[in-house]
Amino acid sequence: MSAGTSVALWLAACGVDGGNEEKGADAKPESPPANVPDKVVEKPAVELIDKNDARYDALRKGFNTRVDKKPLIIALCKTTEDVAEAVRYAKAKGLPVAVKSGGHCMEGYSCNDDGMVINLSMMNKIEWLEDGKIKAGPGCLLSHVYDEIRPKGVILPAGSCATVALGGLTLGGGYGIFSRKHGLTCDHLLEATMVDGNGNIVSTKDDEELLWALRGGGTGNFGIVTEMVYRTHEAPKTLQAHYLKARKLDAERAASILQKWMEVTAKLPAECFSGYVLNGSTLNILITNYGEHSTAFQEQLKELAGVMDQFRSSSRGDLQHMLRNYYGVGKPLYFRNSSAGFFKGYADVEPFIKEALAKVVATPGMIYQVNTLGGKVRDAAAEKGSCFPHRQYEFVSEIQAYSTTPTQHERTAVCTTEVLRLTKQSGINTQYVNYCSAEFEDWEHAYYGENYKRLQAIKKKYDADDVIRHPQSVRVG
Repeated sequence: MSAGTSVALWLAACGVDGGNEEKGADAKPESPPANVPDKVVEKPAVELIDKNDARYDALRKGFNTRVDKKPLIIALCKTTEDVAEAVRYAKAKGLPVAVKSGGHCMEGYSCNDDGMVINLSMMNKIEWLEDGKIKAGPGCLLSHVYDEIRPKGVILPAGSCATVALGGLTLGGGYGIFSRKHGLTCDHLLEATMVDGNGNIVSTKDDEELLWALRGGGTGNFGIVTEMVYRTHEAPKTLQAHYLKARKLDAERAASILQKWMEVTAKLPAECFSGYVLNGSTLNILITNYGEHSTAFQEQLKELAGVMDQFRSSSRGDLQHMLRNYYGVGKPLYFRNSSAGFFKGYADVEPFIKEALAKVVATPGMIYQVNTLGGKVRDAAAEKGSCFPHRQYEFVSEIQAYSTTPTQHERTAVCTTEVLRLTKQSGINTQYVNYCSAEFEDWEHAYYGENYKRLQAIKKKYDADDVIRHPQSVRVG
């Protein structure tokens, strides 16, 4: 889940949907032409930081401590013009560009080796516009967004992980506890300013196809988004959470509960969100509700409670206060997390789920999580207006692996690979780009489906020389 890393609900690092950062290159840079004097490439006014600067390590590192990349230069940008200057400088020097807003990319694609990282953390301002719209920088963290806009009575449907930045979250899709009622974060993106691979400043006001691409397909593929305009919704005043727990499960019972959970949560009111989180042999289920506590909803809770060991409900609390319960751990972690497929229902997972859950139960440090989608995410107009291709599914899943020793990491890495192999063998070929994994061989279509070809045309238009790139960025052709 969030936002940037999606780690497990209230259990681990972050809450709902942690986003992939705007991602960058992992390739070695090309050398500048030998016949071009270095003085021709003037040093830009933007602040450039190298390994000799005391801030270098802090600015290059992301949320995943498993990743340890060392760029040649970090451009610490404060304005759109700074970003444009940095890109032009990188292109002239033959440096691949990576983009970091919050650093939550699961594979560390928001950094690179021997290239340039454009750091957007200082571009974190929020400006109020007319009709409840906001303009936000890509470096805005979700905690800052919620703390700024909720007191004004509005909400932006997004994740819950406090330290995920708005840029990467939005450009990869973005979902959370408000999505079944209002849709994805990218559906609320009305306008964006972007610096392309040539250092040109462009606006989606002049290119509707670019806006379509940035709504779910803009994570470091063909430009660096520096400003975003969003529409917001009236915020509910309160939120209630319901917690269900089962302990000492084997794979058989864990799968049986998953089947019941999918049946029940697919019918939840749009104001509800739910997550199924199997942490070893302990299962936690969360259901949030900011709507009415209807008789039908009470019956749904009762049905789920009947297959669990424990059930409790929070009091109905102020939304702002309740959201902070899901902000997650704020410090970096060592993890290996990955999307594990989109599902319409239990029939999609039945061929492999017991074997996969058996591996999770038997491997300390493993978490298997499934979250609800559906509702407004399936909106036909939103599907037409964005490149996010997986709207027809009711659920999105993630395999998470946390380790503190080399031996444990080896075991969890093997488990992750085996679970992903089982899903692939069972025909699961749709994945969430914000939960990216280097293990996806056909990542182009897993992330973007049939929309990948349209994204290639955008790439050719705005970054034909592939300046902005990473191992899973859209290719020119």
